[in-house]
Amino acid sequence: SKLYNDYDGIEHDYTRKHGLAHQEIMLPTNAPTEWSDREKLWNAVEEAEKTKDSRLAREFVAALPIEMSQDEWIDLLADNRDNFISEGMCADFAIHDTDGHNPHAHIILTVRPLNENGKWQHKTEKEYLCKRNGEEKGFTAAEFKSAQKSGWEKQYQYKVGRKKYT
Repeated sequence: SKLYNDYDGIEHDYTRKHGLAHQEIMLPTNAPTEWSDREKLWNAVEEAEKTKDSRLAREFVAALPIEMSQDEWIDLLADNRDNFISEGMCADFAIHDTDGHNPHAHIILTVRPLNENGKWQHKTEKEYLCKRNGEEKGFTAAEFKSAQKSGWEKQYQYKVGRKKYT
């Protein structure tokens, strides 16, 4: 396939690649349907980023058993779809088998997950380790305000002179 990158205006040509057995885009139910087009998905991912050196995706390469058929490989990857899609990530995967001896899948995932409204979320979320009455519990940044009202306190390590406190 050929993909045009809106960000830099370059067309990436993958038509000469050999051994492509199958390719597919897996989207969460709340993702826009037009993202089933690879070019539109990755241009949307690029558009969501604010800095020029942002990480756009994660790639996994999975070896596939040669004893299985191509349909079984596809089913195997589809069975694992919930590992990614349930977390709000979009998955772009391609199965390659050039010579029949090295079947493998390239799975490319978006770094930013989608929320229930189909909007990109933050890549990471801060979590604070808090303490109350000797009990420890983690809270996300969004949950921390209400937890603080309930008596939970952040645990920080800090130094006074040479002595370390938590």
